Amino acid sequence: MPRSVVARFAAPLFAIALLAGCATPPPADDKEAMMEWDQNNDPLEPMNRAIFDFNQAVDKALLKPVAQGYGAIMPQYGKDRVRDFIRNLRAPVVFFNDVLQGQPDRAMQTLMRFAFNTGFGIAGLIDVAEPGGIPYHDEDFGQTFAVWGIGEGPYLVLPILGPSNPRDGVGIATEWLVDPFNLYMDHIDRSWPVWTRAGISGLEKRERLLAPLDEIERSSLDYYSALRSTYRQNRNAEVKNALNPTGLR
Repeated sequence: MPRSVVARFAAPLFAIALLAGCATPPPADDKEAMMEWDQNNDPLEPMNRAIFDFNQAVDKALLKPVAQGYGAIMPQYGKDRVRDFIRNLRAPVVFFNDVLQGQPDRAMQTLMRFAFNTGFGIAGLIDVAEPGGIPYHDEDFGQTFAVWGIGEGPYLVLPILGPSNPRDGVGIATEWLVDPFNLYMDHIDRSWPVWTRAGISGLEKRERLLAPLDEIERSSLDYYSALRSTYRQNRNAEVKNALNPTGLR
């Protein structure tokens, strides 16, 4: 079942986080090495690179070709409907995180978006809320944990899921376990809709990232390091948005 699968995934993740805490940094008097250590935040780099190589093999053999096929066959209107439907399904999770982050205004906007798009947007297939003045934004449990003061921990590459860290990895597992859609499907003993949704979400995201990831790989001498830097910069910006929201994403 989906929830038990994620529960089994979460325990090793905590173990990895604890193991990472035991990693030995360079000598304190080696300023240059310490600066690079702090900047990369990657004490598990050998393991991360091995998982990265595995992910790259899976991506090149399966994920990227499927995403390219999806991008070539599906018209933009169809892609927009898939994106809107996935966003609407996830709205309850965004609402929970808005509340947990102490952002009642954004929580109300998320709730209104969900109500309008579900009721008037054909169960979320069409985003009618944004043209009506209620813009989309996204929040997740990793950002919520950051608002609560939990540190990110070391850089971590997860199998298939890619760049992350222990805080966000636990956030992913938490979301999987508490998502109302997943809970309902678990209650009625139906796991295939959960995995179907996860697959479609991953496909939609991979198709959107085709051009950006190709450009990073093409222009970098070390794709692993470039992707690590890009991920951490983007994630830090998302966390800052959660800590000091000045607008909606």
